[in-house]
Parts: sequence; structure tokens; C-alpha cells
Amino acid sequence: MPQKITLTLTPRQAADPNFYTSQAARRIGISDKEVALVRVVGRSIDARQRQVKVNLTLEIYVDREPQPDPVHFDYPSVSGRTEVVIVGGGPAGLFAALRLIELGYRPVILERGREVSTRKRDIAQINRNGAVNPDSNYAFGEGGAGTFSDGKLFTRSKKRGDYNKALQTLVFHGATPEILYESHPHIGTDKLPRVITNIRKTILDAGGEFLFEARVTDLKLRDGRIVGVFVGDTLYEGAAVVLATGHSARDVYELLHRRGVRLEAKPFAMGVRIEHPQALIDSIQYHTPTRGEYLPAASYSLVSQEYGRGVYSFCMCPGGVIVPALTDAAESVVNGMSSSLRNSPFANSGLVTEIRLADFEHLRAEWGELAGLKFQEQFEQLARREGGEHQVAPAQRVADFVAGRSSSGLPRTSFSPGMIPSRLDQWMPEFISEALRAGITTFGRRMKGFVTNEALVAGVESRTSTPVRIPRDANSLMHPQVEALFPTGEGAGYAGGIISAALDGERVADAVANYLKRR
Repeated sequence: MPQKITLTLTPRQAADPNFYTSQAARRIGISDKEVALVRVVGRSIDARQRQVKVNLTLEIYVDREPQPDPVHFDYPSVSGRTEVVIVGGGPAGLFAALRLIELGYRPVILERGREVSTRKRDIAQINRNGAVNPDSNYAFGEGGAGTFSDGKLFTRSKKRGDYNKALQTLVFHGATPEILYESHPHIGTDKLPRVITNIRKTILDAGGEFLFEARVTDLKLRDGRIVGVFVGDTLYEGAAVVLATGHSARDVYELLHRRGVRLEAKPFAMGVRIEHPQALIDSIQYHTPTRGEYLPAASYSLVSQEYGRGVYSFCMCPGGVIVPALTDAAESVVNGMSSSLRNSPFANSGLVTEIRLADFEHLRAEWGELAGLKFQEQFEQLARREGGEHQVAPAQRVADFVAGRSSSGLPRTSFSPGMIPSRLDQWMPEFISEALRAGITTFGRRMKGFVTNEALVAGVESRTSTPVRIPRDANSLMHPQVEALFPTGEGAGYAGGIISAALDGERVADAVANYLKRR
């Protein structure tokens, strides 16, 4: 059996395999020559003290000891097998498809957007302030909203499924092995599209089907059971339907509502995206004027309670850029992403506050369970009016926002469509702007230098999660009202990121198999 140890090293030592191998051998009482293999299985940075340290967890295999076999996945042919329709080609839909293939079912994936290489061109057009394709953008298309993001793989929902298997699946499809041991793994927007393409190839090679530009427009229901979905006039039937549409598919919620399928309004969060110079965040977190070559771009995670309401950072992108994540030209929506190297001179993060059911109660008489969705939409439309032409976003210097004064100009930004100065507090709902202002003040006390006019806040960060939940039975994972309908992922209200959505997709695939075996 291999021995597992943890070494506490300087960043330079942790980057030198010869050094940490020698240290590991000494720790377990053998010579360097007796070491057959050293595997890094955990890596985290401890920046709590003035001298930054790296905690490196290693597995050491000695001579003549059996070494681990490489992880491999075999996906059997499912041509001609029972078909399951999957609506949505994001992580929940893709991992549901892979699991269904393992279980012997043929997935048919309907993705409203385009395949990833064509989608890149649509996104480039948005970044140049060109037209917005409502079905192919940062939110919609092959791989879902996570494809063109930081590719963060950290999740708190590891008990919901096989977290390590999910990471191994991504490595098998082209992700770098570092994601298996980094404490906060990420793939990067430059590498994730290739991984997504490889997953599609696996599905097709096994006999599954993948259709693009296939936006679902209606459901076929019979005697309380879903038997298929329509894309225009074309009906796609299946033994079950997995609904994995993502949190921005408003038309799907409206379709379900119109067809009498039960939905539930739920709390969510909205706010702004905050951007600092990365060098400033590095100096705050690493207690040094310059980061040095052996440390990654520094990140942060912040949370506070303000006026009885939670305020927190969300989807922090060190060395990243802000991107226009709108799905309609009438909106202004921003998000963040970064490449695998995280080498942009900027650091950005969502900074959001709780939106409670009571906050949009005034819309419930007209919109019912879609009231939160309409509140979110109105917030984005306000930002669009303040931003002006095309994808230009309203923004304010951070210290000015906290002080309640106008910004005469803005600092440099990574946001390519451009930003325009705006008094955010004058058009945002007061409870949002006040909570954010208090939260930033609190964070400034914890991170000296965080509140500065070198940084800006931009509007709006509104797609943190869905304002609507599609209910499902806790045991069968099936909609309690519509037989054979299995909601999953972020859009259904059961996940919050790439890995948690992937794990939920796998769980639902298992539930589909259990349902079909009983029929």
C-alpha cells in the first residue's frame, strides 16, 4: 500500500518534484532510490501568515510495490437501445448522458445553442458589441454557461455523488490532471471547450445523438405523463425526459407554467461584479508587494451579514476578465471568466446579496411562481437602460459607490464592450445597493485596500442561480405531477456550478434507470 504524507513547503519547494520527492523519502525513512512513484493528491496554499506556505499531500510508492492503474472509462454501444431525451447540453445534461450510456440507455440530447466552435464566433461578436444571438451566447450552447467561464470545479455537494469520478471523467476527456488534487481546481475557458467537444464525441461514438439549434418549444403530455418534446413541429419521443436546461432558460419556465406543470418560486441572489487590479489582490492576500513566480493569482472568498441580509462574493475569477453574459439585447448582465493560466492583470468577482420571496411579492399577483424571474428581468433591464448602447455596462468606482458619490471617470477594465459611469445606488432597488455598500465596507476592514477607487463595480450580476425551482420527489427525483419528467441541474434549482450540476445529472440518470426498470 502507498503511504500518504503532507509536507508544508515554500512555494518554490512545492514546485520542484526532486525536492519534495527527496523530502517525502526522508519522512518515511527510505532512500530516494527506493521511491518508485510519488503522486500529488492534494495541494493548498496557506497565506494566513506573512510567509506563504504550500501544503502538499503525497502518495509514495516504493520499489516492487504495485502502482495504480490509470483510470479508464468504457462506454458501451447503446445503438438501438431505449431512448431517453435530454433537454440541455450543459454539465447536468452531459453527465446524465454519460451515465445513461453506462447503464445501457441511448441519450438524445437537444441543445438550443450551437456547437462549441461556432459558439465561439457568436461570443466574439457579443464582445465586439455586435448582435446578440438569443440561443448562442455565454449562457446557451454546447457545454452550457460553464464552458466559457473559469471552469471552476469546487463544490460543497460532494456527498451527492462521486466527486472524484466526475473529476476523473473530465481528465479522461482532456482536462489536466492537476484538477484531481488542487484544493480549488479549475480548467480554464481556453481548455474547457476541448473537453466538452470530447465528451460529445464519446456520446456519439457510443451511439447517442446530439442535436444543436434544437430549442424545445412544447411538451407532449398524455395522461399525466410526458412522452416527448417538440422542437418546432418535430416531436422527439423518449421513455423519459431529463430537463437540464440551465438557469437562464426563461422560455422553458414559461412553457412549463403555460402547460400547467408545477413550479416553485425560490430565493436567489443578485448584485454587481467587482473588479480590482490583480496585483492589488495579490499584495493583500500574500502580504508582499509582488506575487512571485511560484504562486498563483490570489483569490478571495468573502461573506457578511448586513441589515439581516447575506452579502457574499461569488464566482471569483483571479487573473480573469468580465464578460457580457446577457441572453437578450434588452438586458445588461455581466459575469466573469479566466483562462487556465489566470494571467489577466485583473481580478473580478460577483458581489451579491440575498433576494427573498418577500422582495418580489408585489409581482406574484400577475406572475405567480414566475415573480422572481420577472424581478430578475426588471433588474437587468434597468441596467441596460443605464448602460446605453449595445453591451456597454453601467459602472462606478468602488470607493465612490461606498461613499454615495458619482464617478467622473472609470479605471481600466477588462470588459471589452466598454463601461460608462453610473450612480448604481440611484437606480438599483435600495435594499440591494445598501446591502452591497455595507458589505463592501465590511470586506474593506478585512482586506486592507479592498475599498479603493482603483477598483470598480459594474452592473449587473444577476444569474447566480435560478429564481424558480422545478420540484421533484426526493426519492424518485421525478416531477411529482408529471410522470417520466426528471428535472436536474442549476436550471431546476438543484445545483450551483459545473461539478454539482454534473453530479446531479448522474443522480438523475440513475433515477431514470430505476424508473424504467420498474415499468
